Amino acid sequence: MSMAQAQQLAAKCVGEVLKGHNLNEILVQTIQQQPTLSVADRGALHDLSHGTLRYLGLLQQLLRQMTQGLPANDIHNLLLVALYQLKFTRNAHHAVVNEAVNYARYLHGGRFQKMVNAILRRFLREQDALIILAQRQEQARYNLPQWWLNYLREHYPKHWHNIINAFILHPPMTLRINRRYGDAEQYLQDLNALNMQGKILGTYSIMLDRPVNIEHLPGFDRGHVSVQDYGAQQAIPLLNPISGERILDACAAPGGKTGHILEWADCEVTALDIDQNRLKRVQDNLQRLQFHAQLHCADARDTQSWYDGRQFDAILADVPCTASGVCKRHPDIKWLRQPQDGTSTAKQQESLLDSLWELLKPGGRMLLATCSIFIEENQLQLAQFLARHTNSRERQSHILLPNSKQDGFFYALIDKI
Repeated sequence: MSMAQAQQLAAKCVGEVLKGHNLNEILVQTIQQQPTLSVADRGALHDLSHGTLRYLGLLQQLLRQMTQGLPANDIHNLLLVALYQLKFTRNAHHAVVNEAVNYARYLHGGRFQKMVNAILRRFLREQDALIILAQRQEQARYNLPQWWLNYLREHYPKHWHNIINAFILHPPMTLRINRRYGDAEQYLQDLNALNMQGKILGTYSIMLDRPVNIEHLPGFDRGHVSVQDYGAQQAIPLLNPISGERILDACAAPGGKTGHILEWADCEVTALDIDQNRLKRVQDNLQRLQFHAQLHCADARDTQSWYDGRQFDAILADVPCTASGVCKRHPDIKWLRQPQDGTSTAKQQESLLDSLWELLKPGGRMLLATCSIFIEENQLQLAQFLARHTNSRERQSHILLPNSKQDGFFYALIDKI
């Protein structure tokens, strides 16, 4: 794929996100519509789209400074991507400018072509001064909406700056070693033998120095290793499955935690997801790991459609959330979320958690899990749940804030007494 095509497709993807659409879904659709794209092509499109959204606050402010009220249209989106390329990539500056100008010739009758050329060349001449001026605006300095900055300052007064810095980082590629086949030390030796380097994060976890194609990971196709964020890997050790237990994974897709349960112990696992396509990913994961679970495409609250009446020993309630902890991996989340989303999502979680609680044996345990750092979905959700259910008791809870090793997560282990 040429730089021109990558630039054009990325601009369209960014534009769809600014209209309110999920970036991953847009990228999937775009790639399906471009069947000739190679792995490298898809990687380039991914990098330009994610990178532009990662630094969107700065890029938008730079455009405001250099234009007089340019509407949010395809020219606007093209300039965002081109500015990202000029500032944050190694793409040749003259090529970036030329391709953007050439593409502008075909948009709106070409009447913005000269403006695109002038803006990009001005940025190259004056970028240091322009960036200093832009960063006087907090949204540009931190690449986060102002309401979100205010929220983090209020609820994480000691950590807000570290959280924001983590959101800008590229997510690492982290491996979970299947403990049935070995541990991190053994697997790192296998990686080193193939000239792949990494750091051991835990007994069964390795963070690669640089990402690789999963097909190159030794034993991946045989289920010896999985790709999973280090923070996400903390869920199953907290749940601590025991062989012989009946365990419900209530919101299972894409199946990383489902597989981790079965790596941990020989359990009878039931996995649910409301989306058939996403449930297929759970099945694919289990097949690669050579495990079996009872899979149901169902809403966990609709027990008549899937529940056999036998209560569970443990429940993993990895409930839907705003995903505010995974902006490093999904930078579009920063711009798609709204101030009220944490509260509205928490209300949806509430009914799901109450329904799941009825399916748990007395003496059993439920792990409330989110990939959010909004307290409405986490600490407040937990407190309200404990207040509603007199037969519940918190055993432990943890907020994992995003950093260079992991995304942000919340876990609360609740016993049924």
